[in-house]
Amino acid sequence: MINKLDAALSFHQTALRVRNQRQELLASNIANADTPHYKARDIDFKSTFSQALQQSISTTANPQQTGGLQQTSNGHMTGTASNSYAGAGEPLFRPVVQGAVDGNTVDMDEERNAYVDNSIRYEASLTMITGQIKKMLTAINGQ
Repeated sequence: MINKLDAALSFHQTALRVRNQRQELLASNIANADTPHYKARDIDFKSTFSQALQQSISTTANPQQTGGLQQTSNGHMTGTASNSYAGAGEPLFRPVVQGAVDGNTVDMDEERNAYVDNSIRYEASLTMITGQIKKMLTAINGQ
């Protein structure tokens, strides 16, 4: 039963994890907008998400492989060693749109737009996963 619940929620769970990883990078870029020689970084959401989803599917199919954690009993929950995915979503340096004299490549307009867009998509995933949980609770309660 747990594997069916995992499968039903894994898509949005993975999307939330990758969006969170991207949000942290974007926040770091904004925080370092005035740091000399700071290079803006981001991840390619599409490729990172597809890699993370494949990793999530393989972990669900074989729960004994949980990113370095050992499951000693079938009653134990599976987990991953961290919220980021090894090898997936390595931060890339963002191309320079307009360079600064101090070598900083953060474009605040681009960063704010990307941050807000990512936030909205994160909230949309939360709304969808909440809807799935409500449907499951309705089915369980028989209403």
